[in-house]
Amino acid sequence: MYRLPPLRLLGVFETVHRAGGVKQAAKELNVSQPAVSQALRQLEEHIGAQLLNRATRPASLTEAGDILLKAVTDNLERLTAALEDIRTLTSEDSSSVTLACTIGFATYWLMPRLEAFYLDHPDIAVNVQTTQQEVPVLGAGTDIALRYGDGRWADGTVALLFPERIEPVCAPALAQRIAQSTTGLASAFLIHVDFTDRHWVNWPQYLSRTNQHAAESAKGLRFSNYVQATQAAMSGHGVMLGWRSITGDHVEKSHLVHAGLEPLIPRDGYHAVLSHRCRNPGPAKTVVEWLKREAAHSITTVQANSA
Repeated sequence: MYRLPPLRLLGVFETVHRAGGVKQAAKELNVSQPAVSQALRQLEEHIGAQLLNRATRPASLTEAGDILLKAVTDNLERLTAALEDIRTLTSEDSSSVTLACTIGFATYWLMPRLEAFYLDHPDIAVNVQTTQQEVPVLGAGTDIALRYGDGRWADGTVALLFPERIEPVCAPALAQRIAQSTTGLASAFLIHVDFTDRHWVNWPQYLSRTNQHAAESAKGLRFSNYVQATQAAMSGHGVMLGWRSITGDHVEKSHLVHAGLEPLIPRDGYHAVLSHRCRNPGPAKTVVEWLKREAAHSITTVQANSA
């Protein structure tokens, strides 16, 4: 039987990729950079394959690394969900609500607003589960799922939060350079997010739907999640497809600006899905109503700033 590598090494590998490098992972794990590098080498020796291409900056995944990352990510999400299910089964806290959403949505839309929720509802605790999937699963311990899609799900009560809006955004200085360039968007790097969800709109689809064929020759930077891509855009490395649910607040604060191209309004939107198996329907409904009010307020704010 094949001997699995220590879970610690797999955790370090996942953190390096998610955090965007050895330096950032070391800071998150509160260890030294050499310790992280040594853990990666031990994992590669155990597996017998190189996981990172260290000739690139930042280091990119090899084919073997990509295969392993998918397996690690999927199993960490399953383990997290299982532990949360167990916690829910053994918990006597009737005011706790567990909510599942993507990492990007949690980081850039939900978490900045939760403090205001706690000020109004100090008796309700909101536990946040993050997932790579745009359609988080409503497991036994999950009360609410925030999902992007058409809203046609049968495992809970669906409430539309807001329709999505996709518009190229970048750092203010880069927007000025693009405006002054004779080749427009083709003069900048396009920031791609590699995502397998069928609802995801990528650069080729956006360019085709908006007839921006002149930009198809632009060079690209590739990332595996929206958090890394957003940080790269705010640092001025390129132009990303800004989704209202994730980059809306950054545009409002002028950390990112529109790159001067027309928006794309997809048919799908973001929804809150209240599980039919919800253990605490009262607090969970309070959270859903609050989400709807916050979503309406964010749309009004964006429209006012665009007027």
